[in-house]
Amino acid sequence: MAVMGEEGRGPLLMDVSRTVFLREDKLVLIDRRHLPQAAVEVVCSDHEAVAKAIEEMAVQGAGDIAIAAGYGLYLAARRAAESSNCAEAWNFLQEAKQRLTATRPTGYHLAALLGWLLKRVEVGKPNWPEQILAALEQAVENQRKRSRSTGAWAETLLADGDVILTHCFPGAALLYMLQEASAKGKRVEVIATETRPYLQGARLTAWAVSELGIPVTLITDNMAAYCMSIGRITKVFTAADRIALDGTVANKVGTFQLALAACYHRLPFYVLGYGGPDSHCATGKDIPIEMRDPEEVLCFNGKRITGDKVKGFYPAFDLTPPALITGIVTDRGIFAAERISEYRTLKPGSHST
Repeated sequence: MAVMGEEGRGPLLMDVSRTVFLREDKLVLIDRRHLPQAAVEVVCSDHEAVAKAIEEMAVQGAGDIAIAAGYGLYLAARRAAESSNCAEAWNFLQEAKQRLTATRPTGYHLAALLGWLLKRVEVGKPNWPEQILAALEQAVENQRKRSRSTGAWAETLLADGDVILTHCFPGAALLYMLQEASAKGKRVEVIATETRPYLQGARLTAWAVSELGIPVTLITDNMAAYCMSIGRITKVFTAADRIALDGTVANKVGTFQLALAACYHRLPFYVLGYGGPDSHCATGKDIPIEMRDPEEVLCFNGKRITGDKVKGFYPAFDLTPPALITGIVTDRGIFAAERISEYRTLKPGSHST
């Protein structure tokens, strides 16, 4: 039975608080691996369980992963609060942060959020869990506003009749972009790549877009260049798990080849960059690429799809150079990739091209 978005609130995946939330001081995750067929809950009672859920892809999408890790830090703070030794408790919290950060090394948002949460803890006060939870609730609201603003800027790039290609799950900004375009009377269609091996494009993006009432077509990952060659696509929109100050974008593996194909066919290639670049990451060379278990490529739906002697290779992300990127859309405006470092100098509502 398909899981439907609640009437009047848009698709389920537009609001992280509907898929990542606390219940009786345990973290509940709506397992992305089972959507859209069923809403299966993963219940985590401590930060280690949260870390494993992230590593096992129960939660997907850079922003939602970060929020889940934030709740993991909250659970760790509850455990730390049981200790009467402040130094030991703080060390435990730091270790929990390191464990959670290590779950997805390529992504910027997770590590940035955990660092932000810890900076807001007044160590001299006893209520660490409450402090972290209050800051985390603010972060969830900030993420919602950032997604809306990014989507609003992205909508200005759409024209009536556009057919856009997406890859993996670009997050709520894509859905807000499409929702606003539809409200303004723009007829827009979406083509989503299935995104092997976890099929985020099929299970998450295509489903969520269809719930908006937007026409959406699913293709396999190797069909994109052909669709471009026959004029089936007018623009490409992807997300970014991390953006370097030089404009290099790390995103789900396969993004780079889409950018190359778009460049060849002279199609605009846009990145939904939400909160901008990692200010501690100068170039693409500074971005670590997560290498996942090769078995995830060798198997599909729990069954091996090739011979026992065949090896697998699974870099989860790739790097797209700024020369291939038409623009990076953020909550503060649209930037040329090579000027994304200016993001921090502009206030929300500014516009740089």
